[in-house]
Amino acid sequence: MYRLYSHNDLDGVGCGIIAKIAFGPEVLVRYNSIGGLNYQIERFFERNHKDDYLFISDLSVNEENEKRIEDFVKSGGEAKLIDHHKTALHFNKYEWGEVTVEYEDGRLACATSLLYGYLKENNKIEPTRTLDEFVELVRQYDTWEWEMNDNNEAKRLNDLFFMISIEEFEERMVERILSRESFTLDDFEEKILDMEENKIERYLRKKKREMVQTFIDGHCVGIVHAESYHSELGNELGKTCPHLDYIAIINVGGKKISLRTIHNNIDVSEVANQFGGGGHAKASGCPLTEDAYHLFLADVFHLEPMRPDAFKNIYNLKESNRGVLYENREEEKFFIFPITDEEWIIEWDGLHINESFSYFVDAERYVKRNHSAWLVRDEGYVEFLMENVMTMKKKMYSWEETAEMNDKTFAYPSKDDHEDGKTLYR
Repeated sequence: MYRLYSHNDLDGVGCGIIAKIAFGPEVLVRYNSIGGLNYQIERFFERNHKDDYLFISDLSVNEENEKRIEDFVKSGGEAKLIDHHKTALHFNKYEWGEVTVEYEDGRLACATSLLYGYLKENNKIEPTRTLDEFVELVRQYDTWEWEMNDNNEAKRLNDLFFMISIEEFEERMVERILSRESFTLDDFEEKILDMEENKIERYLRKKKREMVQTFIDGHCVGIVHAESYHSELGNELGKTCPHLDYIAIINVGGKKISLRTIHNNIDVSEVANQFGGGGHAKASGCPLTEDAYHLFLADVFHLEPMRPDAFKNIYNLKESNRGVLYENREEEKFFIFPITDEEWIIEWDGLHINESFSYFVDAERYVKRNHSAWLVRDEGYVEFLMENVMTMKKKMYSWEETAEMNDKTFAYPSKDDHEDGKTLYR
């Protein structure tokens, strides 16, 4: 008998589907959360399944179970741990460990593709075109290559996974892989997925308005509470708010945190590891521990949600040479404008911030990270410009009156005669 303990996401269930195709009724599959695996492994050894082949995929065991597996193998048992997270690389020191983050050709690995490769190498499964296509869809989704490759079919496969039960998904995929010459979703699945996409869009719009922003351990973090669509939400918020280093999605009911980033220089698996979790550099998760609760919930409870940028503007547009206006909840105004082709400056309530930026995006990042500001709607922008024009006109008029009076005495004011000489002197 084969026993497979795998993760309960698409990649983990993909491993279960591969195992059932390879071993049929001779395999028993159990899907687990990150925190639930070790309990299952403990039960495996307590019940003395010494004649069963132990498979673990897409998850890692703790130190106690690591030692149990090593003793099990040394005493003649058979086991294999297959994973693709860099936090699990230390298992490669064991004969029973096989952890690969990236293939030699540069493609990122997933647990489903690694298990499939292992079973093919050991003549435990017969490869087919349909099976190859299914495995590649899972791999591209789990590594987020689907977005780079614009492979929407991989994303829709994951959407379908979350729309139906694991048992039904597993049954549908096994039957499809065994009976078809090519892997595709059927018409009914496509129809319900179209309906689901509309639902997801509404959900994402709502959650965007609920996100708060703070700094945690030097990282600028967006925090939002959500029970569903964590991957879609993390990806959308990351793209909408690129000034954030990563997104933390809190599921209080499930007592877990999902971490997502779009930046290559940020590794959220390191953040997750601090709280007993792990995962990929750009997508990880961890349990909602007491320390995590204080950092991501209690300490930010008083914060107001971020306001989204205005999105129907005609005049107040990002990178505009006429200047771009932002505002925050303290009603402070930040005006970003170019003084040369390669230098942008920021005026904060009329005062120049003592720093310039080579690109608009850098200036905007500064304003958003440090002041939680948003792009103002057109009407606010026009009002701001009108007020500034009137201020300049009044100053100019005041200067001309002064000059006219000095004309009568044949004396003109110098730049030093005025408090704001740079504005009045000409």
